[in-house]
Amino acid sequence: MSILHIDSSILGEYSVSRLLSADIVARQLTLHPDATVQYRDLVSHPALHLSDKHIAAFQGAEVTDAALGEDLAAGGAFIDDLFAADIIVIGAPMYNFSIPSQLKAWIDRVCVAGRTFQYGANGPEGLLPKGKKVFVASSRGGFYTGDSPAAFLEHQETYLKGVLAFIGLTDVTFIRAEGLSRGDDAKATAIANAHSAIAALS
Repeated sequence: MSILHIDSSILGEYSVSRLLSADIVARQLTLHPDATVQYRDLVSHPALHLSDKHIAAFQGAEVTDAALGEDLAAGGAFIDDLFAADIIVIGAPMYNFSIPSQLKAWIDRVCVAGRTFQYGANGPEGLLPKGKKVFVASSRGGFYTGDSPAAFLEHQETYLKGVLAFIGLTDVTFIRAEGLSRGDDAKATAIANAHSAIAALS
């Protein structure tokens, strides 16, 4: 059993998504005590943003820039991580109604035609093996679920669900703490509810 743990919050020890992703991993280790964990901190070790040089390299152009070469190698390792993992845990806070740019850069490395998806006669097909589980630790300052008037601005969880399914990851569970900016009591309640949800995972 292999667990891939990814964090993307820029807030370090003050991050709720990091707190929750660590708790999810701890819960999975309780359920699977022999599991190994591969950790990726996308803030301390960020991927470069996608560029024309990346596209040229994908199409076979010679890579002469050392930083680009290192980034391409890192991207290959990110894909290897996904194939190797049985369980994937992603810490994903909402920034400006979407995901952190650090997490988007990682997504741009792992959504690669011919590696993690392909287009066939029936449209796109994810190439990651079936049966992998994904847990997303989602944190939000406001409220974006149900009949919230801000629900139309939610491009964080919906985007992640769609893009992960695109590469074959369809078993996705969101552990959510929202309303974190609405005062200390609201924050404490949201975090406590998320911890309870994690403790109930099986």
